[in-house]
Amino acid sequence: MALAHAILALLVQEPMSGYDLNKTFEGSVGNFWKATHQQIYRELGKLEAMGWVKAETIPQEGRPDKKLYQITEVGQKNLAQWVAEPCDASPVKEELLVKVFVGTLAPVQNIRQEIERHRQIHQARLANYRRIEAESFQTCKDASFAAQLHYLVLRRGIRYETDWIAWCDEALELINNRCC
Repeated sequence: MALAHAILALLVQEPMSGYDLNKTFEGSVGNFWKATHQQIYRELGKLEAMGWVKAETIPQEGRPDKKLYQITEVGQKNLAQWVAEPCDASPVKEELLVKVFVGTLAPVQNIRQEIERHRQIHQARLANYRRIEAESFQTCKDASFAAQLHYLVLRRGIRYETDWIAWCDEALELINNRCC
């Protein structure tokens, strides 16, 4: 997936300024696709040059003018075509797993601490996803199809984090039983 498609996916919902897009990105697709503020602005410029988005300049008093980006018909067609294409499963690239694989080369306490740290990170992400679920998806069965699809994405995130936590627990149990 290109960053362009993640940006178009957000702009299909509503027109947004670059600032609003960046904030929305962080709280939605940013959970599974990382991009910096600068990357998003650079990509918006490219999308505008290709005619996939258009920007309306809104004058503001005492501040720089604001650009409000909106997906164009060409951008929607491109996004729809991309959605219809098959995609590959993402390769696993987990530094922690390589470290555990050769964990006998370092003191076991280092591996234990790193697994515990990752468990905390995944626990925090899971808590955030659960908060989003509680705030936004209480009545998902009666929601629009688009909202149900958004909920499916959230459920995938919940399962991902839940599985990581379970793996960390399993790894910590093995380490604690083996060396203590």
